Amino acid sequence: MQFLFLGILLLVVGCNGEAHPRWNGQCALSSPVDEEVFPRQVSSNVLRDFQVTAPVYAPPDAKCEQTLMVHSFGNSYGQPFVGPYNPPSCDFNRVVMNFTVTSKGRQFDRLALMYLNDTEVFRTSTAEPTANGIIWTYTKDMSALLSLFKEPQKLIFDLGNLIDQTYTGPFNTTLSATYFMEANTPAAADMVIPVSGRMSSSNQPSAFVLPAVTAINNLTLPRNIKKAYFTLSACGQANEEFWWSNVPSSTTQTFSNTTLLGFSPWREVQLLIDGSIAGVAWPFPVIFTGGVVPGFWRPIVGIDAFDLKEDEIDISPFIPILADGKSHKFEIRVVGINDDGKGHASIAETVGDNWVVTGKIFLWLDDKGSTTTGIMSIRNVSNPEFHVISGTQRLSNGTNTTLTYSVLAQRNLEINSTIKTSEGEQVVSWRQSISFSNTGEVSDGGNTEVNSQMTSGAHQSSNGYSRIYSYPLYVWNTFSDNSASGGNLTISGKMDRSKDEEVLGRGALDTPVDALPPSGDSDSAPSYTGYSIRNRQNGTADLVQNNAKNISASSGETEQTYELSGEAGSLPQNAQAVPDYGNGKELYSRHVIAKNAAVILDKESPVMDEGFIANDIVSNPGLQMLGYPMAGVRGMLGRGPA
Repeated sequence: MQFLFLGILLLVVGCNGEAHPRWNGQCALSSPVDEEVFPRQVSSNVLRDFQVTAPVYAPPDAKCEQTLMVHSFGNSYGQPFVGPYNPPSCDFNRVVMNFTVTSKGRQFDRLALMYLNDTEVFRTSTAEPTANGIIWTYTKDMSALLSLFKEPQKLIFDLGNLIDQTYTGPFNTTLSATYFMEANTPAAADMVIPVSGRMSSSNQPSAFVLPAVTAINNLTLPRNIKKAYFTLSACGQANEEFWWSNVPSSTTQTFSNTTLLGFSPWREVQLLIDGSIAGVAWPFPVIFTGGVVPGFWRPIVGIDAFDLKEDEIDISPFIPILADGKSHKFEIRVVGINDDGKGHASIAETVGDNWVVTGKIFLWLDDKGSTTTGIMSIRNVSNPEFHVISGTQRLSNGTNTTLTYSVLAQRNLEINSTIKTSEGEQVVSWRQSISFSNTGEVSDGGNTEVNSQMTSGAHQSSNGYSRIYSYPLYVWNTFSDNSASGGNLTISGKMDRSKDEEVLGRGALDTPVDALPPSGDSDSAPSYTGYSIRNRQNGTADLVQNNAKNISASSGETEQTYELSGEAGSLPQNAQAVPDYGNGKELYSRHVIAKNAAVILDKESPVMDEGFIANDIVSNPGLQMLGYPMAGVRGMLGRGPA
C-alpha cells in the first residue's frame, strides 16, 4: 500500500538518502520535471515546509500520469501560466494532483489560484523562502471535478509575484496529475459551472476581487436538475487579510498614531440567487505564512494555508426556479458590520480591500429530455442579530491607551421546496445556524492586540449532507519599533487555534475519507458515511529585525495535532453546532512540534496501515538569519493600512 503524503513525508522521511520501507523507495516526482528547477537531491540545509493534513491515496501501480505545468513565477503579476489541458487516454474516475514548489531568497507569501477555463479548481498560498531555499509538496484529491478533467480545457495558474533588488525569490513550480479507476467511488456531479470573472478567453485569471467589482454571473441552467450545490471560495487579502482582528468601525480612530481597520472582526460571504440569499459562509480565519509572526510557520504552515477550503451550500431548494429555462442571477457578496458606538449595529454592505472570490455550481441531472418542476414553500431568512460594545481607557491628558470591544453575531436560515423529477416528488431543504463571538483588546497606543474568537455552525441538507464545526482562535501580538534610531524592530506573538468539524453524508466536494485506501485493502473509507477532524495549532514566536544591518531572524515553537476519524450515522434534525467525536474510528493522526525552523517531533499513526509503527523524525536545518519581507509592521499585523 502506498500513499502520497505532504512534503515532510515524501521529502524528509523517505528522500534523505535512505528510503522508508513504507514508500517503497519511490521518492521521485511521479512525472518528468526540469532537473535545474527541481534537483533530485535536495540540500540538507533546504527548509522543507509542509501542511499537516490527512494522506491522499493513489495506487502504487497507477500508470496514467501527466505533467500539467513546470513554471517559474518571478515578475508574474498579470502574467499567469497558460497552457492546454487534455484528458489522458486512460479510463479514470479519480484524479489526484501533486503540486511541488521551490524558492530561495526573500519573498512575501503569495496567493495562487488554478483554473480550468473559467472555473477555479485549486486555491493555495506560498511559504516564505529562506536564504538557503525551501521546498514543499501538496497532494490533493480532485475527483469531485471529474466532469472538467474529462474534457479539454485551458489551464490557467495565477501566482502573482514580484522580483526586484529586495524581494529576490521566484517560486519554481511543477504540477502533475495521476488518474485511476477505483470501485465504490462516489458519483461526481454531471456538470460544474463557474461563477467567476470569466476571463480565460483573454488568458487571465477569473477571480472577482471585492469590493472593487460586483461578483455576478447571469446563467441559464439545464431543466432536468435533480440536485444542486454551490461552493464558495473566498479569502481576504491586503487590508482584509487579518479581518478577524479588525475593530468596530466606530473605534478606528481610537489612537492618534494610526487608523485601525474597521467593519468589525465578523465577515459573512453571501450567495444570492436573483437577489435572494440562498446560503452563507462565515469564513475560517486562514493565517498565511507571513502572518502575525513568521516564526510560527516554518516549517509547519498554518491550517489550510496550502489548500484554502471551500464552503458548500445546497441550492436544491431553488431548483423550481432554476429549472425554468430562463436566465438567473448568481451573486457573491462579502459583508461586515457597521456600528455607531452606542450599541446599534447592522450589516455593512461593503468591506475593505480586498476579497478574492469565486463560486461553482455542481449539478446532478435527471434523464435527458426530462424537466424538473416544483414550488418553493418555505423561506425563512432574516438579518443576523448583532451585539457590539466597545470602551476606551485614557490617560489624565485624554490620550487613549486601550481599546476593548466585543462583537457577537447569530444567524439562522431555512429554505424548503418540493420538487418533482422522474424519480417522483420529494421535499428538499437547506438549514444553517451559525454563531460568532470576538473579544478584542488593543493597548499600548495600538502596539499590542489580543483577540479571542469563536465561530461555530450547523448546516443541514435534506439530501443527506450535514456539517457541524467550530473555529476557536486566540492570537496575542505586540511590537516595538526603534529602527528610526538605528535600533531593532521586534514582534512577539502567541496563538492557539483550531478547525474542528464533523461531516455526515455527501455534499459536492471530495472528503478526506474519500482519499483513503479502498475497502478491499483495509478497513477504511467506504464503510463510513462521514468523517470528523480535530485540528489544533498553538505556539509562540518572536521576530527581531535591524534595518541598518540588513538582518532579521524569527524564532518560534509551534505544536500541531491532527486527528481524522470515520463517522457513521446521520445528524439529527436541528442539531446544534457541537461536534461529537465519540462514535468515530480513528483513521489517521499526526502530532508535530517544530522549534526554530526544525522539526523536533513528528509522530503519525495511520491506523489503516496495519503494522506500521509511528516514528519520530528530526529534520530541517534549524534557525537561519533571514531577510523577512516587511511592508510596514502595522500592515503586516493587520493593525492598520498596509
